[in-house]
Amino acid sequence: MKLLRLFIADQKGATAIEYGLIATLVSIIIFGALGASGLNLSGYYEYVGGEIIAAFGPSEQ
Repeated sequence: MKLLRLFIADQKGATAIEYGLIATLVSIIIFGALGASGLNLSGYYEYVGGEIIAAFGPSEQ
């Protein structure tokens, strides 16, 4: 019985789970933000690449 009471009173596991949930939420927000900005950056790089080709002409192969 003493072991069972100690197990129930132990809060270390609950704290670890809470930190895990917080870390998961933060990582979801970060990946979402990077995914959204990645689409914008892709379009920007395509634009810049097109402008460079227009300024210097197509490369000769």
